[in-house]
Amino acid sequence: MNAPVSATLARLRQTFESGKTRPIEWRLQQLSEIDRMLRDHESDFAEALKADLGKCRFEADLTETSFVQAEAKYARKHLEDWMRPQRVRTPLMAQPGKSYIQPEPKGVVLIIAPWNYPMSMVMAPLVGAVAAGNCAIMKPSEITSHTSAALARILPRYLDNEAFAVVEGGIPETTELLEQPFDHILYTGNERVARVVMAAAAKHLTPVTLELGGKSPCLIDKSADIEVAASRIAWGKFINAGQTCVAPDHVLVHREVATKFIETLSAKIREFYGDDPAQSPDYCRIASERHTERFVKLLEGQKIHTGGRVDVAMRYVEPTIVLDPAPDSALMQEEIFGPVLPVITVDEMHHAIKFVADRPKPLALYLFSKSETLEDVVLSKLSAGSVCINDAVLFMVSPELPFGGVGNSGMGRYTGWYGFETFSHMKPVMKRSFRFDAPMRYPPYTDKKARLLKMVR
Repeated sequence: MNAPVSATLARLRQTFESGKTRPIEWRLQQLSEIDRMLRDHESDFAEALKADLGKCRFEADLTETSFVQAEAKYARKHLEDWMRPQRVRTPLMAQPGKSYIQPEPKGVVLIIAPWNYPMSMVMAPLVGAVAAGNCAIMKPSEITSHTSAALARILPRYLDNEAFAVVEGGIPETTELLEQPFDHILYTGNERVARVVMAAAAKHLTPVTLELGGKSPCLIDKSADIEVAASRIAWGKFINAGQTCVAPDHVLVHREVATKFIETLSAKIREFYGDDPAQSPDYCRIASERHTERFVKLLEGQKIHTGGRVDVAMRYVEPTIVLDPAPDSALMQEEIFGPVLPVITVDEMHHAIKFVADRPKPLALYLFSKSETLEDVVLSKLSAGSVCINDAVLFMVSPELPFGGVGNSGMGRYTGWYGFETFSHMKPVMKRSFRFDAPMRYPPYTDKKARLLKMVR
């Protein structure tokens, strides 16, 4: 049972104000404990993810456990450099003196996680918060209850209980958390709830990072290697049964290669998951019956090329290819967030570019092409949280690249240095010497002082 949220927050704030979380030794120890926890309890988390989402052990390791371990190891390796003050230029007028940026922790932060990657989307942001020297409350999703319970049970055995806490529950608990004055909130989820989070944060002037989603498009040029493109898109789309915020939401393919792509993609689905994906140990399930029911409505009246079967009781949606859905259909208006891939045929790639440009900025944008000219056009004309050329989703494995959205797909970023930066106040410092004090800045002001000021600026 959760302790009162206000009491938990007070305990963590007292810890932060004591200065306990600031030393590098404490931060490194907590990062090591995150890695050790995931090694010691890999089976426990795998079982929880299997119960919640039907994830096989390989996929649980690839998309959840290993992802967080890599983040923690990367942070440990670079933390000393990240914490070091960054020297910057001091203007002539402020000489003699020096200027630098000193990272400092923000305080007590709140991490609200989604249900699609219920372990890694708690722990990966936590790595950044720990590296930056913060205390944190984590709120896992109640929809994936097994993983939430595993985190609540296991995490306190490893991390400093005076600095970190897991709060379980649903809307009432989240509402209570949002009423509290945190120093930063990172929310991963949908746009509707993000507005609630942002409105609540505004009451306390709390800064927020919002990792949302949107309809991430995938453009396929006639010059693309269709065999490779189909493999990579099938993997990126159907991993976790399509419940990935950066999964390709829909494909815009050049007419000259459309038939070949559709047939190859259909063959890849069979190759990956067999003739009946419901029997495949490698194919996930939808998080809840309520979420599964949504796909029955999304597929009504659509031209289905491959798949289309939905079993609400089993939380199963077959990997599905839909051909040329109407732009005003629910399938093309809502983020799909599941294993249904619309394929839209275009006569020219500039039609695909306009299609994307006319819609809200996505979290991810994919282009498959051998044309550097087309690549340059896409990069110059289209905006997205992240862009990946000739692959899908794989950019997420790089701690050197920030992860975050733009516009409707979110604000702020994390992973690697960017997570440390997000959870830090980058404090500017200027230190002057007493040895020289330029009189030209003091009244009374004269024309001569004005001329001198222009010379030293």
